[in-house]
Amino acid sequence: MKHRLIALCFLLIIILLRVFAQELNASEVKESDALSRFAQVALSSSDYRVTAGDIYTLQYAAGTVPVVYKIVVDSSYRINVSNLGIINVAGKSYQQLKTDVEGIVTNNYPLSGVQLVLTEPASFRVRVTGEVQNSQEIVTWALARLSGLLNIDNRTPYSSLRDVSVRSQNGQIRTYDLFKAQRFGDMTQDPYVRPGDVITVSHATRVVTVAGEVERPGIYQLLPGESLRELIGYYANGLSPIADPTRIELVRQVESAVDSGDKIYLTRDAIDSGYPLQHLDAIRIPSIIELIPVMFVEGAVRLTEEGDELSTATRLTVRFTVGENYASLVQRNQAWFSAISDTKNAYLIRGVARIPLNLNPMLYDSSYRSQYFVEHNDTLIIPFRQYFVTVSGAVHSPGRFPYIPDRSWDYYIGLAGGFLPERNSHKIVDIIDFAGNKLTKKDIITPETNITARANSGLYYFNQYAPVITTVLSVVSTFITITLLISQ
Repeated sequence: MKHRLIALCFLLIIILLRVFAQELNASEVKESDALSRFAQVALSSSDYRVTAGDIYTLQYAAGTVPVVYKIVVDSSYRINVSNLGIINVAGKSYQQLKTDVEGIVTNNYPLSGVQLVLTEPASFRVRVTGEVQNSQEIVTWALARLSGLLNIDNRTPYSSLRDVSVRSQNGQIRTYDLFKAQRFGDMTQDPYVRPGDVITVSHATRVVTVAGEVERPGIYQLLPGESLRELIGYYANGLSPIADPTRIELVRQVESAVDSGDKIYLTRDAIDSGYPLQHLDAIRIPSIIELIPVMFVEGAVRLTEEGDELSTATRLTVRFTVGENYASLVQRNQAWFSAISDTKNAYLIRGVARIPLNLNPMLYDSSYRSQYFVEHNDTLIIPFRQYFVTVSGAVHSPGRFPYIPDRSWDYYIGLAGGFLPERNSHKIVDIIDFAGNKLTKKDIITPETNITARANSGLYYFNQYAPVITTVLSVVSTFITITLLISQ
């Protein structure tokens, strides 16, 4: 038993080792694939610069002897070309290195079929600091650009992309404006990073928002000296065709007189004259469409074509063109109406006047023109079309009750308080629809149906006439008794 347990443990260890080896091989394959893809990108790019840590493979024929030589670039950037020469490759691109190396080998071994290939591109670290969530070192490679290292999750609301400085290993500092790179494709403002770079993100000092009728609404960081003119014309790319620059709204939060901010109204002159803007100012350019007059529609109308049932009244605000006829307004908005919209008995409230307005001809006759034209602040009322079901007979509260689709006869009996047991002990009803047809309890109840609960209990009639019968019998019995006494 002990030997079996030891053997089982060894077997388990062997299985675990195999699993570990497979996972290790899989990770190595993935890493190899990644390196291969990076190498392919570097080989296809004329921008790739030789970087400390690169591994190149040099192949050529020395006479009849094939030679394969690995070249590793160290931080000195001086490489030994198969003991045929030493060259300084600092600042050179891969294509320049390839030309130099192949030239040295060809000078020594003509017709050697020399070839230099980048096998493994180098990876290195750069540091990101300044106005970021966390200063950190990032592992990257020579074809990564500055913008790619400024992760949006690591930026703060005050991170400036207009003022990003990069200090290289030799201490040289350059400042870049990533907005120009992102908006205009100026890649001189979005350089490739290099080993040892320190990236510093500056604090944004003046950020403003522009919304409404401009071509590029958004949040922008202004540079010193830039004003409303630059915000609208340069950053927001100008006004839209339907902009109304006579009613520009500016909300100023910083140093405002009230907590909600000061609201300032500006005109086009403010754009032309370069109105100064402060940090966190918010600009809105309204639309001329906002000046189009409005009217209102209330009652049994809907916002979409989905579903016909409305439980409550709806109020719609509708913009219209001056001179529009009510017929054209109704025809282009047929989706407002459903089966419960009483379009025949609609009416218009204009000031204190109430004007009947039958919409049916407008809905179904495209050539029809109403005598009424839409006016500012009109209110069109669409009543609900209400159906009823009548319940009578041996129930507690006979009457007319609102029709509800897909309800059975006993629902309406319940609305009437239920049967009177002393008058209807077997729940017998007569159901007659609007057309006079007799329905069964299994049929669907339709609008304007009459439901009659029969008074069919024999006990009910007995109880109804029992007092009379009892009185008559009592009189008769008394009369007979008196007659017998007299006869004696």
